[in-house]
Amino acid sequence: MDDAKTTMAAPVYLVDSPEPPKPDRNCDVCGALAGERTEAARVGNWSKVTDANVEIGRHRSGRHT
Repeated sequence: MDDAKTTMAAPVYLVDSPEPPKPDRNCDVCGALAGERTEAARVGNWSKVTDANVEIGRHRSGRHT
């Protein structure tokens, strides 16, 4: 007879996604990126949503302190 283990692995615990960066209301670049993010989410392109979040975060950290 085979001595292979037949038990399940331990559960995996996932964390919540981080809060998406907030665009600055008075910045045209932030507004454009937020618009791209909204449109990408509307069509289900979650990779592009993530890309827009990264761009907003980078832009805000470099331009808005």
